[in-house]
Amino acid sequence: MTPELLLQHHDEASLWPAGCGLSVAQAYERALSVRQLRMRRGEQPRGYKIGFTNRTIWQRYGVFGPIWGTVWNTTLSFCEGEGELALAGTCQPRIEPECVIGLRATPPARANLDELLACVEWIAPGFEIVQSHLPHWKFDAADTVADSGLHARLLVGPRIDARTLATQAQAFDARLAAARVTLYQGDQRMDEGTGANVLDGPLHALAHFLQVLRDCPGATDVQPGDVVTTGTWTDAFPVQRGETWRAEFSGALSPLQVRFV
Repeated sequence: MTPELLLQHHDEASLWPAGCGLSVAQAYERALSVRQLRMRRGEQPRGYKIGFTNRTIWQRYGVFGPIWGTVWNTTLSFCEGEGELALAGTCQPRIEPECVIGLRATPPARANLDELLACVEWIAPGFEIVQSHLPHWKFDAADTVADSGLHARLLVGPRIDARTLATQAQAFDARLAAARVTLYQGDQRMDEGTGANVLDGPLHALAHFLQVLRDCPGATDVQPGDVVTTGTWTDAFPVQRGETWRAEFSGALSPLQVRFV
């Protein structure tokens, strides 16, 4: 599919007739072309999402390694613990509880984890709403890349200064890796997960992402002020208007609730 057709399916929230038929490298090239089209019409990049960092769901979805896509000013929202998100314009939306990282600076090339942590301004709980334009969420890795990394919305909850969690990377990532989340729809417990699910911890997920981003021809490096959401701690669950979902995090991250309208 052409970038124009990919964007049309995105705008119309319509299903693709078939997979993209591309290699992963070609799919990133196509996704970057869609990014340019969105920027030309006035949308502004606000950071990135990393997908499929959670190894426990690789077999379920048939994607066996992380992917990434752009987060936009039109898809990013902030709240102080309770928020609303509109599902209009999304295609087969699902919810994912995640740890979101805010960057104070662009990390240096080949940064170690301590150098990477020095570039992190804040962390926060988040709900990424992902979507798929292929029926029944049946796809391969290239399809997910061409489909804008499956990104639809990102709600970021209360932010805390990363330095209050730990000043050294080993301690920082250990605390987040040991943290847990329980995901609820209303009062029904849906799933549990841990920070270690995302490539052993969110800081490790960020390090992996920076390496592959910088190896991708034509990709734009992270910028000061960017947000990076580091991958779901649980499985992804279908959502619809009128539902309320809640993530109860242990450790440093605050609870987060969202109502879909």
